[in-house]
Amino acid sequence: MPLPEPTRYAPTGLCHLILEVLAYAADEAEDLGAGRAVVEFHPDGSVSVSDDGRGTQMAVGDDGRPVRKPVMATKDFRYFDFPPATPLPDGHPRYGMSVVAALSEWLVHTNRRAEGAWTQRYRHGVPVDDLVAVPADGTTGTSVRFLPAAGLDNGVSAESLRPLAERLSEVLAVEV
Repeated sequence: MPLPEPTRYAPTGLCHLILEVLAYAADEAEDLGAGRAVVEFHPDGSVSVSDDGRGTQMAVGDDGRPVRKPVMATKDFRYFDFPPATPLPDGHPRYGMSVVAALSEWLVHTNRRAEGAWTQRYRHGVPVDDLVAVPADGTTGTSVRFLPAAGLDNGVSAESLRPLAERLSEVLAVEV
């Protein structure tokens, strides 16, 4: 996916990117009836969002290896091809996880499901390595850690994010 226009696809900067990731976790929580997500701001400027959902859906390729749903590297047709996109709590349209990946210097997507766990790295939305198996730890869920592209970290704080995150879903508990 080519680098999108930050002012169009992330008009509130880092806040919008975090809300995109939380919306993904909220979708899982809605399907499961409940869920929890944790947002963490790291000293290096990166942000991680981890949830306790069932993990990103996986498929098995013809070679028997797991293939991740292309949620990080391709436009989500639910938001790009059928406007108007659902607004996020910041009042701007949702565009999906691929926008977060594309507007990040780097992004690491770790996925834990009942049948295994995998991780993959991206640079500006392009995978930089293959899907790599990681040791299962008995949990399920998705963790997305990303470093927003220059200019997108507009000073969002836990205090400013919390009220918006709480409006995403009635069944997703968000800890910031």
